Amino acid sequence: MNNPFEKIFNSFFGSRDTSVIGIDIGSSAAKIVQLKKKGGRAILETYGEIALGPYNNTEMGRSTVLGIDKLSEVVKDLIRESNSTTKKSGISIPVSSSLIKFIGLPQMGEKQLSEMIPLEARKYIPVPISEVTLDYWIIPKNNSIVSEFENGEKVETETPRNTEVLLVIIHNDALERNRNIAKLSGLDNSFSEIELFSGMRSVMDPSLLPQMILDIGAGSSKVYIVERGILKSSHILNKGSQDITLAISKSMGISFDEAEKIKRQNGIISSKDNTNLVEISSLTVDYIFSEVGRIILSYEKKYGQKISKIFLTGGGALLKGLKERAEISFKTPVVVADPFSRVEYPAFLENVLKSAGPEFTVAIGLAIRRLQEL
Repeated sequence: MNNPFEKIFNSFFGSRDTSVIGIDIGSSAAKIVQLKKKGGRAILETYGEIALGPYNNTEMGRSTVLGIDKLSEVVKDLIRESNSTTKKSGISIPVSSSLIKFIGLPQMGEKQLSEMIPLEARKYIPVPISEVTLDYWIIPKNNSIVSEFENGEKVETETPRNTEVLLVIIHNDALERNRNIAKLSGLDNSFSEIELFSGMRSVMDPSLLPQMILDIGAGSSKVYIVERGILKSSHILNKGSQDITLAISKSMGISFDEAEKIKRQNGIISSKDNTNLVEISSLTVDYIFSEVGRIILSYEKKYGQKISKIFLTGGGALLKGLKERAEISFKTPVVVADPFSRVEYPAFLENVLKSAGPEFTVAIGLAIRRLQEL
């Protein structure tokens, strides 16, 4: 459990009347970030992380499924041990509890679109429409200019294109889960947000060029491609950092806990003494990178744009040697996410927060949105 020195923060920042928290409940751990609004700035007050495994009698680092009562216990412990002082919160929704679909519709008026989109959405929803919550965004057009000749004169016209819509569907059970967690934990939770949007808010540069987030969690990895601040592609891969630990455990005949320690200590950096270990770990990493490579090629072929930068997030982003391997594999600038750079904090915490940053990407994004509501 991270303890961010409550007394130091109290003396450094003072009153907490405008404080908020973002709570990210992942597959293997829950994270919290408390921010304060002061003079138009977002100031870090406290943060913390707690593993879910022990609440289900499994090892730390393992992907774990908990019921509402246990999750509420996790959140209450997280709030207490991080010394959070406010109830104003936003809570994450895992991408796996949602469906994100890009659909194309004929050009039509806004009113017609609002009527057509729910009808079109039914094609992609495997459950009754009453069991989900639907939202959508119309993606701004980037029409290309085509030169034509009419009566011997050059005329420039826009290429006609369909209306592209980002369709977001969330199962009502996921929203109800967060409402119950908030109620049992005594939180004033004003929204639940799919984790990818929180991550975009805390990581992405203000660039017009396409950028990608590779979020390596415990049980899965997620890939998001964003262009001009708009989500253009979203994918879930069925491998995560937990798979590396399991491979080491099985190959070396040791416990999951021992394998996790070895993984964190060695990463995928080769040396004379760990050649076999690197080969074992690289099997999972190579699989993830191979799938990500296919996603990148598909995007570039479809949109004619190259990915300008890749951000690594999630606990798996901290694997030693991963950034360097990614740069070689993708031949694209790779950055380990530093979401704490979006907020102000005491200078002496800089190194600690940079190393912890990738795991708190979603929690910071949630807290920033909650802060904006103030």
